[in-house]
Amino acid sequence: MASGNLPAHPDGLDPDSVDRPIFSATIRPHQSLGRRGFRVVMVGCCLVSVVTSIWCVRMGFWPVAGFFGIDMLALYAALKVSARRGRSFEEVMISQIEVLLARVSHRGERREWRFNPLWTKIAKVEDDEYGLQRLSFVSRREEVLVARDASPEERARIASGLDRALAAVKKGF
Repeated sequence: MASGNLPAHPDGLDPDSVDRPIFSATIRPHQSLGRRGFRVVMVGCCLVSVVTSIWCVRMGFWPVAGFFGIDMLALYAALKVSARRGRSFEEVMISQIEVLLARVSHRGERREWRFNPLWTKIAKVEDDEYGLQRLSFVSRREEVLVARDASPEERARIASGLDRALAAVKKGF
């Protein structure tokens, strides 16, 4: 073959494209408070706390100032934990030979599930008022949640993409 064109595969599939992803997504939890927002919230709350504490100490209610300090430490810790948890994510990849779901925690721990796309279904739990509440892969009596930290609207968009990708894989065989 002098032309450089590769002949068609006898089975109709290109062996190099079998493990190429048909669908790939990285799902991250929504973080409404960035670094700058964190600073603004903490400075604002601390200013209110200091002003109120000074007033309470001048009025003779000095124990209140200590409780305001404890409240600020608790608020700081809660916002830091929330920001740290926001670093977790899920990776979903569907190719012709496998469905891969990888969940990476905020600590960097990775857990993976692999399924055969021909045996995999998508299970959905929908609520009329709140939208898609639960999305999961079901394969051979194993059920794994997908997009558990996403909003119902995002979960619905992900579900439609997963439905299309699984249908394309099943149609190809």
